Amino acid sequence: TGLLLATHYTADTNLAFSSVAHMCRDVQFGWLIRNLHANGASFFFICIYLHIGRGIYYGSYLNKETWNIGVILLLTLMATAFVGYVLP
Repeated sequence: TGLLLATHYTADTNLAFSSVAHMCRDVQFGWLIRNLHANGASFFFICIYLHIGRGIYYGSYLNKETWNIGVILLLTLMATAFVGYVLP
């Protein structure tokens, strides 16, 4: 869904909100693609947090190397989401 939304992306700050309105109104099923993208991303992060909670519950944090790699992956994931959501 992100690739489909990116095809209608504009980098101009004056046209940013107009491009979102264009996607929702003029693109066929644009409103559905936008909602699937937003809800899918939220569901993905909920799954990530549940996975972390499971690791804490079962004591996986005692395996330091694996836990540290997981933390690095989480920080990379959050940084990527920040770059894709806030910076454009």
